[in-house]
Order: sequence, then C-alpha cells, then structure tokens
Amino acid sequence: MLVVMPDARHSDAAEIEQNVFGQRAEIRAYQADSQADIPSEVWKSADALMIWGRIHCDKEMLERVPNCKIVIRMGVGFDAIDIEEAGNRGIPACNVPDYGTTDVADHAIGLMLSLTRGIVQNHNALAEDPVGNWRSIDIPMMRRIRGSNFGIIGCGRIGTAAGLRAKALGMNVIFYDPFAEDGKDQSIGFHRHSTLEELLREADIISIHTPLTNETNALINKQTISFMKKNAILITTARGKVVDLDAITDALKSGRIAAAALDVLPEEPPNPAHPLFAALKRGEAWTIGRVIVTPHVAWYSPDGAHDARKKAAQTIINFLTNGILKNCVNKHFLNSGATI
Repeated sequence: MLVVMPDARHSDAAEIEQNVFGQRAEIRAYQADSQADIPSEVWKSADALMIWGRIHCDKEMLERVPNCKIVIRMGVGFDAIDIEEAGNRGIPACNVPDYGTTDVADHAIGLMLSLTRGIVQNHNALAEDPVGNWRSIDIPMMRRIRGSNFGIIGCGRIGTAAGLRAKALGMNVIFYDPFAEDGKDQSIGFHRHSTLEELLREADIISIHTPLTNETNALINKQTISFMKKNAILITTARGKVVDLDAITDALKSGRIAAAALDVLPEEPPNPAHPLFAALKRGEAWTIGRVIVTPHVAWYSPDGAHDARKKAAQTIINFLTNGILKNCVNKHFLNSGATI
C-alpha cells in the first residue's frame, strides 16, 4: 500500500510515519508547491493521503487519486480538505484533534501574559538601552488579570485547556459554544453564555478556539467587535479567517478595542502592504504594546510535531489494515464504504 504526503512540513524522509507503517505500507513524502509537481503515477497508486495544508486536498486532487481510501489532515483544523467532495466519493476524511492541545493552550495564555505584563515591550526597551531603560516603562496593556473575565469562543479540547490555565491564574472563565454538550459548564466550572454577543460584552480577554466553518468565517467582524469592551484583548490561535483582519485593524487604530494577539491570519504569510503590517513595520504608536503577531506556531513544539505525525500515521494504517476509523470529520457526507 502507498501513502502519499504531498506537502510535508518536515525535512526528513518521513521516518516517523514509516516506523508506524512498518512493512504494511510505504510512504512517499514531497515538499511540492503544486499538485502538478508530483508524478501522475504516484497519485494513481495512492491508497491514502496525508495533508499538512500547504496544498489543499480539493476536487482536483481527489480526481488524481482513484484508489484513495482515506485522507487525513495533519492537525486539528480540516479546512484544507474538501470534506464534502471526499465524502461523496466514499473517502473518510480525518484529523488529529489531540496532538497539540497543550501547546496551543499554552501559546494562547502566553500571548495574553505577553500583553498584560508588557514582556515584549520591556525586552525591546532593555535591548535598546539596558541602563537607561532599567525602570518601569509605560505599558498600555499592563493590568492585573486575577478576577477578570477570560472568554472562550469554542470550548473543545483546546478551548477547555486554555480555560483551565486561565482559571488557575484566578480568572473567571466564561465560554460560548453552541455545540458543547449540556452540562459541560458544570463539569469544568466555567460559566456558559447562550449567545456570542453575551460573551463578547462580558469578556475582558477573548480567546478564539473554534474551527473554520461556514458559520465561523469572519465571526469576528465589525458588528461583533462593536459588542466588545473597549479594554478587551482579542487572542486567536484557531484559524485566520475566523477574524476579519481589516475590522480588527480598524478597531485597534481607533481604540475601539485595547489589543490583539494573532497567531493565525486570513492570508499566510500576510501581505506586507496590509495596513496592520505596514503600521507594525513603521512602529506606529497605536501598535506599540497593543499588537503581537506570531507566524502560526501555536501548534508547534518538537513533541507536538512528533505526535501529529505519529497519530496521523496510526489513524491511516489502522483503517487500511483493520478498517478501524477514528476522528472522522465527514461522516455526514460519506455515502459508502467506511466502518465508523
């Protein structure tokens, strides 16, 4: 059996995956820029696909793999796979929902603390002048977080993990998630809001942990921003398109919200000419201490990357050899062929 990884994000020869497969399957990993970079005979021979997301698994790719039996996204978000098209072809689409839970939650809390404790500003000041700046400096977001409201949008694995960390810091944790099961709030000690507007009006810190769907695309926009407190801090480590970057830029520049920490963006890498990045490069006053951007790295740690690869390979080989299917995200589109 042949497993194809068209857009590997690692430089090794896929040893982790091959060790999981053993003699049961062969993996071929590419760092292709487009589907056309991979020989057609490889596509035709593929029994499974492992997708990182640089190249999307769309209808075109699925047409190239007539023998494909399963496709997996090497991460939590699965918007890089056309799950409906895969389902209509009888191909289960899966993800790896648990590989980086702690890493992403840690990153979200780290972004919050970087803003509210002025860590980046203090570091930059000392790097510029370690003697003259050895003092308290003006930090616009400096605040005591104990007793403030940490609002979660999307209280799944990662959202819950982030909330538990915030709770340990003495924060009041609230969340909005219409898909969370009844009673979840009671089991973890968070307060549940029934509408997004309610949460946004109450939260001091807003941390986004929702997948990208038709319902969550541009969920944070000009209208929903208008519900937020003026001192609110927005953090997103989920999917870039959940947030309207133009609306956030306008809100920050006008002082409508206090700050934002963005690990994900609608366009990655971003356009340097976008008003937010142009302002950051020029060091405009409204960005200083109020904006932090990281390059979609919340998921990453050596341990997390290893887990993503190993768990994805286990999901693939368990299905190909034993028909055992885990973490399927397109059950509602499958029309045949999978034991779920």
